Amino acid sequence: MNTEEVLRAIATLRAPAMPGEYDLHHLVAEALRAAGLPCAHEYRLAPRRRIDFFVGGVGVEIKKGRPNARDLLRQVERYLACDELAEIIVVTQKDTPLPARVLGKRVTSVSLNRLWGVALP
Repeated sequence: MNTEEVLRAIATLRAPAMPGEYDLHHLVAEALRAAGLPCAHEYRLAPRRRIDFFVGGVGVEIKKGRPNARDLLRQVERYLACDELAEIIVVTQKDTPLPARVLGKRVTSVSLNRLWGVALP
């Protein structure tokens, strides 16, 4: 799977200012399907490791608001420790700093506020 295709699909999102996390899941699923990218929702990588979306080796994890960066990094590490996952895209409402690579695998952060083009609460 081409990560750039997944990123282009996510870049089309225009979520309301205060969506619920599952509203974001729905919007991401629609964007991926509209781009013709088959995906699995709530995909089980391993016991107690279920990623929001799995798109041909690329994982997409969605977080509402601005999650705790340390907790999010630990979650990303757990997911990327699974051989099936080649890289991960983390979608948050607000910027959350993450390294570009974890366990040698690419990590891409997407802030929905940046996609909206304005700073929202």
